[in-house]
Amino acid sequence: MVRPPTQPFSPVLLVLAGLGALFFVLPLAGLAVQMPWRSTLQILADPGVRTALELSLVASLASTALACLLGVPLAWVLARLRFPGRELLRGVAILPMVLPPVVGGVALLLAFGRRGLVGGPVATATGFGLPFTTPGVIVAETFVAMPFLVITVEAGLRSMDVRFEEAARTLGASRWTVLRRVTLPVIRPSLVAGAVLAWSRALGEFGATITFAGNFPGTTQTVPLAIYIDLDSGRLPVAVVLSLLMIVVSLAVMVALRGRYLGDG
Repeated sequence: MVRPPTQPFSPVLLVLAGLGALFFVLPLAGLAVQMPWRSTLQILADPGVRTALELSLVASLASTALACLLGVPLAWVLARLRFPGRELLRGVAILPMVLPPVVGGVALLLAFGRRGLVGGPVATATGFGLPFTTPGVIVAETFVAMPFLVITVEAGLRSMDVRFEEAARTLGASRWTVLRRVTLPVIRPSLVAGAVLAWSRALGEFGATITFAGNFPGTTQTVPLAIYIDLDSGRLPVAVVLSLLMIVVSLAVMVALRGRYLGDG
């Protein structure tokens, strides 16, 4: 077992590290102090709250599945192929990570809205429109969450030893067999980590969702949107309960997967 090198004691670094930790801990402590513990179950049993929770779970899982379906092939192309414009494509693929979410929502409206680049002809031909629907929520969450999966899976593909794939091909394995039996198992930690990050981002998505899908209870109102409405309407206890619940769920998932898939440091 390799022991980490001994670091010299630095009081200044320790103080700054402590302040950095407090910067994250104090907001959580504020939520815990304001938490209406006695009425938590009653709040969670409210039909509107349950509907928002169910919609958030369904939409975030659906967007994660869609991100995997589209993001893994895109990550493979970025990691393995060489072609003009690859860096531009990579930049476009991860752009939603740094875009203001509202800007992403506006871009989605102009692409998939009833008067959008793609949505307009589709709406004219079929009458179907994505904005202000549950599928619209899934599309908005996928748009902001998929870059986390792409960048993580691409890193996994770049770091794997391609000789495993080459050996499988020399033994007569087809492309799909190599992908299914060699490539995906080898990059499983990166794939799981990327999917978890994408799911967490989708679960907390607000700006693109409210811009593209609106805020309609039972149809597009996810938990972050419900929190915003509860705060705006003076229902602070409900907002606190939902906020702390999202924190607990996200933290539990990240901690549970940390040692196995994200490295235990």
